[in-house]
Amino acid sequence: MKRAAAGAGSTPLAALQSVQCWLPQTETWLYTQVRFLPSNIESTVVCERVANLDQFPFPRIRCLRDAPLPAQFWDRAMRKLGVRNHLAFAIVAGRRAGARLLHSHFGVVGWRDLAVARRLGLAHAVTFYGIDVRYYPQSDPSWLGRYREMFRQIGVVLCEGPYMGQSILALGCPPEKLRVHHLGVDLAAIPFAPLEWKPEQPLRVLMAGSFREKKGFPDAIDALGRIRGEVELEITLIGDAHGLASTVAEKEKILAAIARNELGGKTRLMGYQPYAVVMEEARRHHVFLSPSVTAGDGDSEGGAPVSLIEMSASGLIIVSTTHCDIPGVVLHGRTGLLANEHDVDALAAHLRWLIANPRHWSDMRAAARAHIEAEFDARRQGERLGRIYQELAGAA
Repeated sequence: MKRAAAGAGSTPLAALQSVQCWLPQTETWLYTQVRFLPSNIESTVVCERVANLDQFPFPRIRCLRDAPLPAQFWDRAMRKLGVRNHLAFAIVAGRRAGARLLHSHFGVVGWRDLAVARRLGLAHAVTFYGIDVRYYPQSDPSWLGRYREMFRQIGVVLCEGPYMGQSILALGCPPEKLRVHHLGVDLAAIPFAPLEWKPEQPLRVLMAGSFREKKGFPDAIDALGRIRGEVELEITLIGDAHGLASTVAEKEKILAAIARNELGGKTRLMGYQPYAVVMEEARRHHVFLSPSVTAGDGDSEGGAPVSLIEMSASGLIIVSTTHCDIPGVVLHGRTGLLANEHDVDALAAHLRWLIANPRHWSDMRAAARAHIEAEFDARRQGERLGRIYQELAGAA
């Protein structure tokens, strides 16, 4: 991948990219965000642990688990006291990188990183992604005070869309520090290759995501159950529970919905898959069904699932919900179809409309690709993020 060229004679800006783990399979969008920064930004990833490095390689990763034993022992001791501490480790990594800017990914990481930014005198940006907006403050109200402390000290808060932005303002973020910055996808790696559908063929429906309540998979399965006798269905569900009791419970609900709607013989459960497999499956399907909802514990998409951006770009027809910032990614009636949260009747009606109107698919798909190219191109968004970094570092 070619990165954008730096200005003539410019000195690269050294930036720390701070995450808890580099990188879960479900956070491909973060990898894309860092990879597509322009060449005048030199990033070093600082993390507590690593995973899936075969899928997400990066030349400069400083991981606490690879640190000298004294640093690891100190971290373990602090964890026993209930403190997640990587202060000394991150400070050393930042000094060695010559960092001038710290970008913390997720609000909870941003608060943890405040001391690092202060000690090194770094410009500090924090991006919220969803679970950090409502889930943490709702599950532990002390996060409200922590976030307000963080908002006072950092330079800029980034988020995916206006809905998430309003939610962050409600947490106490000063309006002048908030910026909407869309997450981008690598359009060069996502060919526009829609699979044509004819009424005599099975309708192939794809769903993908972690088995969390906010993904709305039981609603999706109930909607498919309502049209089961009207069209031959082939359903693929990519994703799984990941150890937390809540995700195991959600998996049980999903399996119960499949059984209740008699869709077991029509549904492939693929578990978690690498990104390349997910996109290969996209080329084999007609519709991407992703009815996100706000979970009972406050967990939400915050913005919009990046999978909607990727699937829109690839040529799938999108059926989703008006949840959070999804209406900015999927333009109802133009680039896809949206229902209200938990409105299974409306989801089924949208699927029926698609079945009855395949002649409209081509225009909808073309409009979706054009919208993604204009607003969610990783190269363009990388340039924009690079300019935010330079502005923030200059002000600091």
